[in-house]
Amino acid sequence: MINRVIIVGRLTRDPELRSTPSGVNVLTFTLAFDNKNKNADGTRGTSFINCTAWRQLADFVSKYCKKGSQIGVEGSLQERKYQRRDGTNASVIEIQVDGITLLGSKQANATTPNNSYSQQPSSSAFEQDTLLNDDDILGDDGDLADDDLPF
Repeated sequence: MINRVIIVGRLTRDPELRSTPSGVNVLTFTLAFDNKNKNADGTRGTSFINCTAWRQLADFVSKYCKKGSQIGVEGSLQERKYQRRDGTNASVIEIQVDGITLLGSKQANATTPNNSYSQQPSSSAFEQDTLLNDDDILGDDGDLADDDLPF
């Protein structure tokens, strides 16, 4: 089964960095992104999804991201079940983040040595040998060569 998601959006609030009782860093944040389809009035709606990052990735996000930052998130969907204060059961779908790419202006990200950080999922069947950037895919003029088109 494949469970991978990639979303580009903006942080709705500053990320919250906490530690588990065993000392593992965990970071939570909410990502807002525009919906693909337009509403009846012609505008695009916005969706919000909670995200969780762990360990070094949590440290990276807390250091370089803040409310309004545009980022790309890669990870897997996970359902978390909990009990509300009134005793009823509830669940939420959230992204367990495996990688982050800082987007937006280069000036805003100038303090980072590299605009992306990724940690390999512990139980993934995929291995990432090489990270490609736009220069690896696009030619010198920024366009794809006809030979590179998949159709």
